[in-house]
Amino acid sequence: MSHLRELVSSQHAFFLSGKTLDYSYRRKQLFALREMLKNYEKKVYQALKKDLNKSAYEALTTEIGFLYQEIDHTIKYLKKWMKPEKVDAPATHKGSRSVIYHEPYGVTLIISPWNYPVHLAIAPAIGAIAAGNTVIIKPSEYTHTTSKLLHEMIADTFDPAYIAVVEGGKEVSEQLLQEQLNYVFFTGSSAIGQKVMEQASKQLTPVTLELGGKSPVIVDQDANIDLAAKRIVWGKFTNAGQTCVAPDYVYVHDKVKKPFLKALKKYCKTFYGKTPLENEDYTHIVHEKHFQRLAAFLSNGDIVYGGRTNKNKLIIEPTILDQISWEDPIMKEEIFGPLLPILSFTNLDGVIHTLQSKDKPLALYYFGDKKKRQNKVLKHVSFGGGCINDTLYHLANPHLPFGGVGNSGIGSYHGKYSFETFSHRKSVLIQTTKFDLPFRYPGSKLLFSVIKQIMK
Repeated sequence: MSHLRELVSSQHAFFLSGKTLDYSYRRKQLFALREMLKNYEKKVYQALKKDLNKSAYEALTTEIGFLYQEIDHTIKYLKKWMKPEKVDAPATHKGSRSVIYHEPYGVTLIISPWNYPVHLAIAPAIGAIAAGNTVIIKPSEYTHTTSKLLHEMIADTFDPAYIAVVEGGKEVSEQLLQEQLNYVFFTGSSAIGQKVMEQASKQLTPVTLELGGKSPVIVDQDANIDLAAKRIVWGKFTNAGQTCVAPDYVYVHDKVKKPFLKALKKYCKTFYGKTPLENEDYTHIVHEKHFQRLAAFLSNGDIVYGGRTNKNKLIIEPTILDQISWEDPIMKEEIFGPLLPILSFTNLDGVIHTLQSKDKPLALYYFGDKKKRQNKVLKHVSFGGGCINDTLYHLANPHLPFGGVGNSGIGSYHGKYSFETFSHRKSVLIQTTKFDLPFRYPGSKLLFSVIKQIMK
């Protein structure tokens, strides 16, 4: 693993050269990143198809398209974000100026997952580049073709002392975390996130953890049932449910449960056909172990739609499970697959109480038009982010921070928040030399009463 130490050392040297501190340099690298994606776009589609059977449409809308928008947004506002921020000062600081500088951390490590292997490797890197850091990307070994392509793309575009991709298994991540890094950005499961944070703490390295959890959907009795079902099916079964903010389960009001289930079935057929196992554009499960884990959940509750599988091709069709309780295994952990459990309720307060007793999820989605009930959920349930009358769409707004809370993550990113995540806010007071206020110095009894008045 000596080559990893050499890589980290070379990135420290590159950062200390001061090249990344200039606005013009950062802007140039962002343009280079955009051009790289454009040049390799066709190969990206091919790699994602091979690793996950993603269609070109899904690859564009959930991976490449997001990155183009994020880069363009960052280029547009970068100069503004980089400007020192002037802040007010109390009367005791008369004559001085107080300023916050956004300072890059240095060498950053991005550990990315397999479910969106291009998006979740490059999106944090956009923020790291914008903030003036060097970057090491460790992609997932489970999407081997895409990881190999990421290595090729980055190596052909950037000096490895500035941006590099390191392939390999968990032992590579473990070794990198033992090096003297300045920031770690991890996306993945809560269990692995705990290990990353533990290892980073030994070096006192700051971290951002983008994790997951069981993201609930609430469908209230006044919801637009047809539209709710359409948006939930889209949000749940995109990428075969292998999305950290996918609806994990649905609480639907008893009064609208029957038409809601009917609408869910309709949109499953509309989006994926009557035989999803034969749909060439339907995303596959990433590997056999994950497939077996998901298949075991099919015995929970009653299958009201779907349920068929193809082990050889690692496909599980969109599946709706009814008669589910919190005692079922499927409700004990994040599903991360195309299985949608349905629970029913009659009292919204009961649902809120239940959610308050669970780990804080990465996302929450509420469907219903009454603002009073919307506000009740928003006020009393803690979650990373979410939507009212939609799913997933909050991710696509670069003006909204994306991140979890508690068990679902630490820190946030996207747009300006990516720049801030990878920047240290350095506070500086610039004092005048034209005069010197005497009250802070000892020995003046006359000024004691004045100080008490000022500082009370």
